[in-house]
Amino acid sequence: MVAPSAVEAGGAYPALLACLAAADEVAALALADQLLAAGVPAESVLLDLIAPAQVQVGRWWQRNEWSVAQEHAATHISELMVAAVTTRAAPRPHRGRVIVACLDGEWHALPPRLVAEVLRLRGWQVTFLGASVPAVHLMTYLHRHDPVAVALACALPMRLPQAHRTIQACQRADVPVLVGGRGFGPDGRWARAMGVAWAPDARSAADLLADTDGDLTRTFGATSRLGGEEYAALVSRRAEIIDVALDDLRHREPSTAGYTTGQWDATVVDLGYLVDFLSAAVYVDDSTLFVEAVDWTTEVLGSRGVPVTGIRRTLSAFASTLRDFPRACQFLLDGRRALDPRDRR
Repeated sequence: MVAPSAVEAGGAYPALLACLAAADEVAALALADQLLAAGVPAESVLLDLIAPAQVQVGRWWQRNEWSVAQEHAATHISELMVAAVTTRAAPRPHRGRVIVACLDGEWHALPPRLVAEVLRLRGWQVTFLGASVPAVHLMTYLHRHDPVAVALACALPMRLPQAHRTIQACQRADVPVLVGGRGFGPDGRWARAMGVAWAPDARSAADLLADTDGDLTRTFGATSRLGGEEYAALVSRRAEIIDVALDDLRHREPSTAGYTTGQWDATVVDLGYLVDFLSAAVYVDDSTLFVEAVDWTTEVLGSRGVPVTGIRRTLSAFASTLRDFPRACQFLLDGRRALDPRDRR
C-alpha cells in the first residue's frame, strides 16, 4: 500500500515504526494527533499509516526478528491509535447498522477493526464484535439487532469450512454478508466459491456497501459444491494424522532429538495447523490453498531453525496415513513439490 503524499512528507511511517519498535504509545498517539491537526484525513491515518505499519510488524514476527511479546505490544499501540483517531474524528451516523466481526477461531482483530472504523467514518452505525465470535452468539446478536449487513473477517484459510457454515447461517437469516481477509484468497476466489460478496480492503468494503446501500444479494456468484465425504473423513481422522506424523518425526528426524517439552507441544500445534490447511483445501477443492500454506509455514518455521527436511517428512507421513484420500494425497504431493526449490538453496 502506498502512503499518501501528506503522510510521506511528514515522515510519519518510519516515525511510527520507531514508536512501535520502542513500544512508545505516548509518542505514537502524539504522532496520530499531529497528523490529524495538520489536516490529514482520519481514514488516511488509519489505512495509509497504521495499517501498513502493522503489516510490517507481522513481517518482523514472521521472520523471527520480533518476538510474540514485541508483536503484541505493537498491536496494542496500533489499537490505541485507531481508537484515538476515530474518537477525534467524531463521525455522525446517518446510515444503517452494520455488524463487523471475526469468525470463530480468528484472533486477528485489527484488520476488521479498521474496516469497522472506516465504515463509521463514512456514516454507518457500526457495532464491532471483536475477535473469535462463536457462530451461535453471532446469530443471536444479528436476530436481536437486525443490521442491514454483517461483515465477517477471516485471516487464515484453514478457517474456511467454519466460515462457510457461518455465512450460510447469516444468509438463511436474510442478513446480507460481506467478507474480507486473506483467508478468502488474495483475489477472493474462495469467497466467490461460497457465493458471497468479498472486498479486498477497508476502502473497497466501504465503497461496496455504499454502492449497494447494504443490499449485497446481487453480488452473489454461483456457489460451488464444497465439502464432501473426503473432507468429512479427513476431519474425523485429524488426531490420528497428527499422531502418526509426530511418531515419524520422533524416530526419523535427527533435528528433533533434543526437543524440549515446549518444542514438542509447539510441534503438535504446527502439525494440527497443517492438517487443518489440508482439510480446508479439500473442502474448497483447491490445491493452491495448501501449497501456499506449506510455503508460509516453511518460511515461519525455517526462520526458527526448523529444517525443510522435517516439513517434507511431515507431508510424507500425512500421505502414508491418507492413501485412500485421492485429493488430499494430490495436494500433499503438490506441497512436497513446492519444497523442492527450498531444498536446493
